[in-house]
This record gives sequence, C-alpha cells and structure tokens, in this order.
Amino acid sequence: MPDMLVKLYDLPPVEPLLEKLAAENINVRRARAYEKVPVLAWVEKHFNAGWKGECDVAFSNHPVSCFIATHEGAVAGFACYESTCKNYFGPTGVDEALRGKGVGKALFLCSLHAMAGIGYAYAIIGGVGPAEFYTRVAGATEIPGSTPGIYRDRLKSR
Repeated sequence: MPDMLVKLYDLPPVEPLLEKLAAENINVRRARAYEKVPVLAWVEKHFNAGWKGECDVAFSNHPVSCFIATHEGAVAGFACYESTCKNYFGPTGVDEALRGKGVGKALFLCSLHAMAGIGYAYAIIGGVGPAEFYTRVAGATEIPGSTPGIYRDRLKSR
C-alpha cells in the first residue's frame, strides 16, 4: 500500500459536514485524555492491536492528536495524526453501521485542518487503503516508490 501526499493549504471546509452529522446525533471532535481507555478498547475491538498502539501514541501528544466520532454516547470512529511519524495521518476507521454518512470524511478533514493549524503545508497519509477516498476528499496523490513505506515489518527486515 503506497503513501499519499495531500496539500494542507487548499482544504475544503469541514464545518458544514460537522453540522450535518450533529443533526444525525453524530459528533466529531478531538478526543480527551480521560477517554483514552474506551477509545483504545474500541479501536482494538473493531480494527486491530497495531492501530490501537498507534492511537495510544496519539493520546500522548499535546493536544491529543486523535479525533473521534461518537453516536448515542459511544465511540463510532477515530482518526489519528502524528502518531506513527511526524506529519503522518492515520490510522483511521469508522463503525461499519455508520459508513457512507460522511463520518470518515469529517474525521479526515478535522485531522488535516489540525495539521495545517500546527504549521504543516503538506501531510503524508501512510499505507493507504482507499486511495480514491483520499483523492476525492482532499486531492491526495500517490507518492511514487512509497511501498512498503514506514509500515514494512522492521522486526523481520534490516
């Protein structure tokens, strides 16, 4: 899976999407330190232990570099940045029941706007799965020669 690059100085606004989701009782916001344990448990349950580890690092940043979606009082999605490497977006995931509603888009854009807010002009999306999503939402482009990138199994390779 390749990495992608996205311009942070030309992002679409996220506020209209946040308002639309809020009308459906879906809230997207920065996670709070005291939410670490339930968010990490949710990430591991719905995705994997590796993503849980990356999300754990995001809770050590100040401010916390993880955005979450909540629905009816429960975690429904997450997106991290600055967890695996500086200037990297990811991992991110949304509850299957809420996919297609714009939750992933909102989490992604909130993270990118936060990265722009700390001074980055570009962001790297590491080990991309749905490349077409990132291209459509934020104009991301593939970084040539970036496979396997930072996520290669360093425990087994030199």
